[in-house]
Amino acid sequence: MPHIHTLPNQVDYTVEVFIVHNSKVLLRKHDKYKIWLSVGGHIELNEDPNQAAIREVKEEVGLDVALYSPQPVPEYAEVGYTELIPPAFLNRHRINDSHEHVTSTYFGTVDSDQVAPENKSDIWHWFTRDEIISSKEIKESIKNYALRTLSTLA
Repeated sequence: MPHIHTLPNQVDYTVEVFIVHNSKVLLRKHDKYKIWLSVGGHIELNEDPNQAAIREVKEEVGLDVALYSPQPVPEYAEVGYTELIPPAFLNRHRINDSHEHVTSTYFGTVDSDQVAPENKSDIWHWFTRDEIISSKEIKESIKNYALRTLSTLA
């Protein structure tokens, strides 16, 4: 989904998911920004962050992700009430001089490593812990989240 806000200095809300399969984490080299990132995108106006995270993974890589929760998520029999899986991290970062994102960062697992990318120009790679640590191309924030995901889920 494109940016919701079109005026300068407004904030969009986004999600990202660090996905683990067989002790590797999936990252993509973004075709526009040319940096390694997780799977993610904007939260649409009609969805919550959990729905957005699951949708983005399905759209971008064709995988069904199970979001990780450090504790069981309670279920209530209350009409109109749903408990959400909390993000592992929440950050605010600048995209350019006039735009910022507030991002809910999730960890998740998948049953397959067969990526079917929506955008064929992106480069995808399943990284091992050693590859992440030794990479000179991955930003420190992405390394941190990827390594924490592996420590938690691998």
